[in-house]
Amino acid sequence: MLEVEKSKIKNELLAQKKDRFKGNIYHYCQVNFAYNSNKIEGSRLSSDETEEIFETDSFIPKPDEVIKVDDLVEMKNHFRLFDYMLDNIDEKLSKDLIIEMNKILKRNTSDEANPRYNVGGFKTIPNKIVLINVTNTSKPENVEKDIDKLLKWYEKIDHVTIEDIIEFHVRFERIHPFGDGNGRVGRMIMFKECLKHSIMPFITLDEDKSFYLRGLKEYDNDKMFLLDTIRNEQDRFQKICNELLDFDIK
Repeated sequence: MLEVEKSKIKNELLAQKKDRFKGNIYHYCQVNFAYNSNKIEGSRLSSDETEEIFETDSFIPKPDEVIKVDDLVEMKNHFRLFDYMLDNIDEKLSKDLIIEMNKILKRNTSDEANPRYNVGGFKTIPNKIVLINVTNTSKPENVEKDIDKLLKWYEKIDHVTIEDIIEFHVRFERIHPFGDGNGRVGRMIMFKECLKHSIMPFITLDEDKSFYLRGLKEYDNDKMFLLDTIRNEQDRFQKICNELLDFDIK
């Protein structure tokens, strides 16, 4: 197989989720997506620990290793979030779906008990994206209006491309609609929309974090930087798919 068909990725993810198939593309996506997306946001769990948690719902920490309870909870929640995404691949993006994604990610975390984070709804406290320089985001009172505007823009696109999905992601991150979890929800949305529109999906790797963040920051000046970063991630994911999906079931 020179290049796996995009539809096979989607179909196998759905089938393997149902069967809880281990060692193949569903297993790979769950572990690597959860590890990298949480790592980008500061999780201290390793890739091996993430895989142990996924496979056995437990892990043995290293001596003197300090693990935050929220890191554990959010790792398990990310597994559930990935399943929710698969269950809703073909659904159109909506406020309810996006809010549910954030709710799944933050369920049973310390943030859920803190009214400032308003888990289950949009942010009520102003926030900013802190990269090299501070990036302003939508004011809490403008979030719903800005999300509505973003969704209407996206719905009008006749043929969604990877460029459109990246554009959506940049706009979504600049709205920063939630008290926490914006990046992880945003990256999950990109994966969903790639599968839905038969585009090679991708996982943003923690090792490429600096390129990804720079691409978001400099998007208005140079769209190609983020696009090239994402295309590189697509190439990596395609290689994995070519290896793991090179089979036919008779």
